[in-house]
Amino acid sequence: MKTLVAVIALLVGMQAAFAQNTAEVLMNSDQKLTIGGYAQIDYNQKFSSDTRYNGTLDVHRMVLMFGYRFNEKTQFIAEVEYEHVQEVYIEQAFLNYQINDWLNFRGGLMLIPMGIINEYHEPTTYNGVERPNLDSNINPTTWREIGAGFSGRFQGLNLKYQLYAVNGFNGYNGAGTLKGSNGFRSGRQKGAESFMSSPNLATKVDYYGVPGLKLGLSGYFGNTQSTLYNGLGKDDALAEARADSSVVGISMVGVDAAYSLKGLVLKGQLYHASVSNTREYNAFTGKDLGSALFGYYVEAGYDLLSAKNSEQKLVPFVRFEQYNTHQKTAGIAKNAAYDRTDITAGLGWWLTSGAVLRADVQWFGNEATDTKTKQLNLGIGIWF
Repeated sequence: MKTLVAVIALLVGMQAAFAQNTAEVLMNSDQKLTIGGYAQIDYNQKFSSDTRYNGTLDVHRMVLMFGYRFNEKTQFIAEVEYEHVQEVYIEQAFLNYQINDWLNFRGGLMLIPMGIINEYHEPTTYNGVERPNLDSNINPTTWREIGAGFSGRFQGLNLKYQLYAVNGFNGYNGAGTLKGSNGFRSGRQKGAESFMSSPNLATKVDYYGVPGLKLGLSGYFGNTQSTLYNGLGKDDALAEARADSSVVGISMVGVDAAYSLKGLVLKGQLYHASVSNTREYNAFTGKDLGSALFGYYVEAGYDLLSAKNSEQKLVPFVRFEQYNTHQKTAGIAKNAAYDRTDITAGLGWWLTSGAVLRADVQWFGNEATDTKTKQLNLGIGIWF
C-alpha cells in the first residue's frame, strides 16, 4: 500500500504536453483522403552468464493508416499492420461522426483508452526500442476491440474524454486463455470474428490544461466472454454452472502522467486490476490467473540538444518498471516469478520528428531468483 500511495503521489505531481496519435492527426486533416504510417525495425540480443543466445533481427511492425473525410462531420479511420513481415492485422477501423464541438459518436474497431502506450504506440513517441513490459503484461498493448461510444473535448476545461461499450476478452473458447504469466494478453480478440456474451465498459479522462501537463485516469469494467454461453438453454443448471466457471470479472483502473519542460521529459503509469471468480476459473480451465494484478513504471529522459532549438533530439533515458500479475491469488499459490522488476537505460537520436535511431540495455529480474538477465536492443523507428 505504501508503494501504491508513493507512485500515485509521483504521478499526480508530474506534467506533459498534450499530444496526438496518428488517428487524431488524420482526423484533424482537412484533406479528403489522408495517408500516414509508422515502422519499427529491431535488433535484440539476450545475454546470460551460462547460456548463449542468437541475436534476432525483425521488421517488428510496418503500419499504414488511412483517413477518409466524407464531409465536415463524418470520417473513417483505418490502420493496417504487418507484424514480423508475415502477420497481418487490422489495428483500427472506426467511423467518427462529430455531433457538436464536444461530442463525437465513434463505432468500429477501436483502441481501448488505457494508459499512455496503448493509444500513443507509434515508435517515435516513446523512449526505448521496445514498449514498456508493463504494457504487455497488464494493459496488453496494442489492445483493441469492437464497440461504440462517445468521445470529445471540453476545451474550456482542458479535458478530453472517451466512453465506449466494447466486447470483452476471450476468456474461454474451448479452453482457458488467461494465465498468470501475461495476465489478459492472450484474451485480446482484436476484431477477428469476435464474440460477445456480455458488453464491457472502457473509459478515460485526460487533463491537459497546464503547459507541459498531461494527466490521465482510465477504467475498464466487465466480464470476459465465453463460448459456453452460446446455445445454452435457460433450464440447464449444470451447463450454466460450467459456463459461469469459464468467466471472470475485471475491474481495471489506470493512472498516467507525463511532464515536459525544456529538455526534461518524465513519464509514469500505474495499473491495478481486480479479477473476480478466479478460483472457479482456474479450477475449471487449469490456468493460474491472479485475482489482482498491479504494476507501475517511472521514466526520466533529457534532450541534450534542447538548448539549440534543433529539429533533432538526443535523449538519454532510464525507466524502472515493477509489475506483479500475481499480486493476489485465490485457491492457488502465488508464483514469485510473476513479481517482476525491469530496468531499461538507453539513448534515442531523433534525426527529425518522424525518424529515430535507438539503443538501450534492459535488466530483467523477478522475486523467484536473484539472477538478472540482460538484453541489448537496437532499433529504427519511423512515423509519418
